[in-house]
Amino acid sequence: MRVLSLFDGMSCGRIALARAGIEVASYHASELDKYAIQVTQANWPETVQLGDVTKWQEWDIDWKGIDLLIGGSPCQGFSFAGKQLAFDDPRSKLFFVYVDILNHIKALNPRVKFMLENVRMKKEYLAIISDLLEVGPVFINSNLVSAQNRQRFYWANWDFKTPKDKRIALNDILLSDYDDNFNVSDRQLERISTNGLLDGGARVCFQSPSQNVTKSECLQARDYKGIAGRQYFTVAMTRGRLRKLTPVEYERLQTVPDNYTNHVSNTQRYKMLGNGWTVDVITHIFKGINYES
Repeated sequence: MRVLSLFDGMSCGRIALARAGIEVASYHASELDKYAIQVTQANWPETVQLGDVTKWQEWDIDWKGIDLLIGGSPCQGFSFAGKQLAFDDPRSKLFFVYVDILNHIKALNPRVKFMLENVRMKKEYLAIISDLLEVGPVFINSNLVSAQNRQRFYWANWDFKTPKDKRIALNDILLSDYDDNFNVSDRQLERISTNGLLDGGARVCFQSPSQNVTKSECLQARDYKGIAGRQYFTVAMTRGRLRKLTPVEYERLQTVPDNYTNHVSNTQRYKMLGNGWTVDVITHIFKGINYES
């Protein structure tokens, strides 16, 4: 399969294709973040990096040969967690670039498969996206295949259903051994207490080995900022201390292989994992591809 991935990030789609058992003849990726590109190339050195998606008309690729187009266009303008500027947000307007590229490929290869991911949003935004893609979305919460609550919509021109619940709990992915540097300091703990977050802050998820707290909160790109102001890591209670989850635990919440992102700083690892896909959701979707239609 010859794949074109837009807004590729650290190539979660490439992991999912391998996990789904789909042979990849070529994988072209459009991404700007140099750290995400570094992680991709370390894991998949044969990836062809294309650069800025808005310059797609300059790309020297075999458009007719593309079998699968995938991407998750920037979602900040759509998200209920954001300002909901929708298509007025320059980042969300990149969805239309995805559509332009899809239509260009369709004109040359009507059998091309495509998949788009995006966040929970207002019905009117969903309707616009669905009309332009000519397919409706499937809503999937990543908590069915992981220990993370992550609610997303997925559009594809093949049939797939929501995956079965694997019943993975947060306890299942926590490391038994970690560096004490991940412990929340007394000063940070005081800031959390002052803001009343010990009583249930949205970004603080308490977990101890004796509890059966089932899922973490949704990972976000801004988690790299740590415990500052109202930005928080998902945390656990281990060895009697409150601690931040490690990058490996973030990888497990996204069902990414352990240490897949360890080619860059922890700051960048948290950021790209918050931006990434839950790989096992995408794997489930890819397994439904019908090559005959």
